Amino acid sequence: MALNAHPQAPFTALQVMQDAPVIPVIVLNDVAHAVPMALALVAGGIRILEVTLRTPQALACIEGIAKAVPDAVVGAGTVRTPADAKAAANAGAKFAVSPGYTAAVGQACRDQGLSLLPGVATGSEIMMAQQDGFTELKFFPAMQAGGLAMLKAWGGPFFDVRFCPTGGVTSQNAIEFLSLPNVACVGGSWLVPADALAQGDWARIEKLAREASQLERSAFN
Repeated sequence: MALNAHPQAPFTALQVMQDAPVIPVIVLNDVAHAVPMALALVAGGIRILEVTLRTPQALACIEGIAKAVPDAVVGAGTVRTPADAKAAANAGAKFAVSPGYTAAVGQACRDQGLSLLPGVATGSEIMMAQQDGFTELKFFPAMQAGGLAMLKAWGGPFFDVRFCPTGGVTSQNAIEFLSLPNVACVGGSWLVPADALAQGDWARIEKLAREASQLERSAFN
């Protein structure tokens, strides 16, 4: 049975996935970095930004981007509990990404009006997410859980699912994932390197974003 519905979120999960070939997976330790980093990514053609809830500053960073960078669509990654979903929505997040899936997280995101990309690594997890109405999923950790071969195998039984592989995806192998018909986009941390953040090298981040935004995807997407 599908989860209880919520009025349409401003960006559906499919829109989040199809906006650009890459969703940057962002870890921020300094609130002062959030806005200039977001501006650099948007200038490079990447406006869907996943700020992971892995640091104490993450929610403040999401709030700062949501208020100061209207061209960005900021979301929260590493959403593991209903409390995470509520906090992310209160901070201004427009979507959520989870490393796994539970019905409680799925319902919390619907209650908060957040589009959700649930994390899956097995066929059973895909079926549980589909049962609750989710057909756009994060494949995580992609490389460790079977990579390209697993996605190709899933293309048969899960022909109606689109994936965002994340975890071990790099600028070198991203194009291989994007060539698959069931991959709508990839998630990657290479767009926002830790050393570029530390140095305030926004030009480098803009360049990486521009290169990522020009990656080609399967004609099916």
